[in-house]
Amino acid sequence: MAEVQTQVDFVSGRTRLFGIVGDPIEQVRSPEMATFELQRRGLDALLLPLHVRQADFDRAMPEILKIHNLDGLIFTIPYKARALALAQEIGPQARAVGALNALARRPDGRWAAEIFDGIGCVEAFRRRGYGLAGQRVMLIGLGGAGSAICAAVASEKPRTMRLFDLDGARAEHMAAQARAMSPATEVSVGPPTVEHIDILFNASPVGMLDDPRRPIELDRLPPELIVFDAIVKPERTPLLALAEACGCRTVRGREMMNGQMAKIVDFFVRTTSPAAA
Repeated sequence: MAEVQTQVDFVSGRTRLFGIVGDPIEQVRSPEMATFELQRRGLDALLLPLHVRQADFDRAMPEILKIHNLDGLIFTIPYKARALALAQEIGPQARAVGALNALARRPDGRWAAEIFDGIGCVEAFRRRGYGLAGQRVMLIGLGGAGSAICAAVASEKPRTMRLFDLDGARAEHMAAQARAMSPATEVSVGPPTVEHIDILFNASPVGMLDDPRRPIELDRLPPELIVFDAIVKPERTPLLALAEACGCRTVRGREMMNGQMAKIVDFFVRTTSPAAA
């Protein structure tokens, strides 16, 4: 008689926990991708989705951080800026943009923060062979991910950058940051456009999940345009569907995630190591 299996072998009482915090949460891909990367390295660890409502965030997060076998968290919409207050140490990228997407516990209990969205976005373009230096860029959305993308793209020395965010003060602030990072780049703030633009970046949540909207109100895009959308679910957003129909080259949000996931896990492992104390 065949033995009946009554347990799984990928989790036990020794398993270390990581999580991703957001509202909503069903669109994220980090649980699959980070868990794969953690276990690929031979680590007994899982990353779980944590749906924390915005009204509960300030009360819930300090309690979640007390979980003794929790070693790190990823933060997604809408918490990348708000979560910065949870950190006792803030890395250079997170400090520059005022947001984080990774928080890791040091062995002494302090929480260290950094953001990897911009690094992941630039890496996705590098893997495709699409250079950013000397290009004319339009960036829509300057929240946590968008600000990180703005800083990382500016460091690549594009010819021009046009920025748009519903929060005009935030757009002006990031324009000043971009000018400081790349003085030779012509940086402006204004409504979304594809006129005289080589690369269109969407870092806003418009088009996420079942949202049928596009972040730019156009029915046609020039075929020579490269279009990036930071949204990971759906993978083919309304903006990317239009871009593909118009013959544009596209870069998907999952590619940005692939570009940063190994770096986030590096950060988790490096920060939680006893040598980091």
